[in-house]
Amino acid sequence: MKTRNTILATASLLLVANCATITRGSKDVLEIRTDPAGAEVQTSNGFSCGSTPCAIKMPRRSEFVVDITKPGCKPMRVNVTHKTAGGGAAGVAGNVLVGGVIGLAVDAGTGASQDLVPNPVDVKLEC
Repeated sequence: MKTRNTILATASLLLVANCATITRGSKDVLEIRTDPAGAEVQTSNGFSCGSTPCAIKMPRRSEFVVDITKPGCKPMRVNVTHKTAGGGAAGVAGNVLVGGVIGLAVDAGTGASQDLVPNPVDVKLEC
């Protein structure tokens, strides 16, 4: 009985440790930096910040456009997408190896295995 409990506890820990949703979460922090600082940021998926540098927490599986404006400077647009991250791929692989089909489905559904790119968004404004 004791051996069975030890095996179950170890298997549970492996499942939890390898699940990207638990270890990474479904949101990422996008950093936006401009030169010069003080630009306004608006994203096509409804997020904004009033003055750069700034950071916005958003879903990892997002695809959107970042519009950056500052009076006296040319407006800039940056496309942001997502890709499978090293840590996210490890979590997905862990799910497959340990047999966590449910964890694999959750990670795919939440986007936890993804990272926003580019991140940070670095822009040199033409003023």
